[in-house]
Amino acid sequence: MQLKKVFPAIIALITLSLLGIIIVQVSWIKTQAALKEDQLVLKMYDVTQEVGEELISQTGSKFNSVVPMPNMKFPGDSYDMYKQYSVGNRFTQFEIKEKITKAFLRHGLKDTKFEFAIASASDNIFVHYPVKTARFMEMAIDSVHNKKSLYPLNPAGGSLLESLAPEEVLMIVVPDFKSYIFQSLGWMIAGSIFFTIVIITAFFLTLNTLLRQKKLSEMKTDFINNMTHELKTPLATISLAVDALKNEKVLANDEKRGYFTQMIRDENKRMNKHVETILQAAQMERNEVQLNKKDIHVHEVIQKVMDNLQLQIQEKNGKVELQMNATNDVMEADEVHFTNLINNLLDNAVKYSKDDALLVKVSTKNTGKNIRIAVEDNGIGMSKETVNRVFEKFYRAHTGNVHNVKGFGLGLSYVKTMTEAHDGKIKVESVLGKGSTFIAEFPLKK
Repeated sequence: MQLKKVFPAIIALITLSLLGIIIVQVSWIKTQAALKEDQLVLKMYDVTQEVGEELISQTGSKFNSVVPMPNMKFPGDSYDMYKQYSVGNRFTQFEIKEKITKAFLRHGLKDTKFEFAIASASDNIFVHYPVKTARFMEMAIDSVHNKKSLYPLNPAGGSLLESLAPEEVLMIVVPDFKSYIFQSLGWMIAGSIFFTIVIITAFFLTLNTLLRQKKLSEMKTDFINNMTHELKTPLATISLAVDALKNEKVLANDEKRGYFTQMIRDENKRMNKHVETILQAAQMERNEVQLNKKDIHVHEVIQKVMDNLQLQIQEKNGKVELQMNATNDVMEADEVHFTNLINNLLDNAVKYSKDDALLVKVSTKNTGKNIRIAVEDNGIGMSKETVNRVFEKFYRAHTGNVHNVKGFGLGLSYVKTMTEAHDGKIKVESVLGKGSTFIAEFPLKK
């Protein structure tokens, strides 16, 4: 009862902690992204300013020795005079790109993709682009995904170019700005996602372990209840038989004395069988079972087990159909454990049968280098959940509150373990209310 109260609390606390960690991680990533964005904007402005000042300086040094006269003539329209002194006319696209690339490198922005242009302005409107890259206009328009930085290319005050050079602006655009920011945070984001996945995995493993422990605890409780019931029944019978033997009338009657003596002997064997089953389960848990393999005939083992179960089958007015179709039935096996394996399968078919018209079919056939044994009954069948769990240790199918089927839930677990120990495999097919078929397959003697 205490586990049932603690279990939801543990799940709630772990879930709350996991959600808290994820929220903190997301918040931290957003903060880092905003910080990176601010840093990149500042660096972009620094790059634009640095390159712009370099372009102005180098343009001015070229024309400082030229003193324009009022009567000087220039080819072309009136704009051409100004064009002679523009930054866009002084530098090629390649030269400007090299300067920007080097500036980005100096500011720690290696391999940054960018587009740029030199624009001439008139009344603060860009009317001419002497230099621009192929995708500049496309990138400059999208201000949501791309970041743009501008720097006016104004000649220094008092220089010869102050009144001659047109108003120009250097514009640099970094496309897919957010993507660049998250790429720069790549290791941080990857590490955060990785450790979040580790925590989530640990959470589910912990949850799964808790569920398994809870299930195991319930199964062990059922096992203890079953064991108590199974041991109390023969003890109670022995106690009654002992009290009866104290009666003088029973002592004087040889037939009655023999009857009660045999009852004590049978119940004692029954208790020993239960104890042996529990010890076998403990040995299998510790992997202490050692097989003494030798050549055996499968058909002989099946026939021997069927002979021992005849009394139980007759009590249920049942019948058995044997179809020994295997032409080769020799395999290497531990005779005791293999006999117990077959006995458990047949005993289950009888125990979980209907109260009348019991029919058990046992068949064998060769499949390549193997022998297949099928035990089919027309009993109560199993649900899908029971089919999936029928080979689990301590598991018993629920048949209501009535304890009408005896056992500890160890029989089929033992069957599966022994089947695998003999390099075989087993499966079950069942329809609820119609019956079950257990199919075991073992390798024949080489």
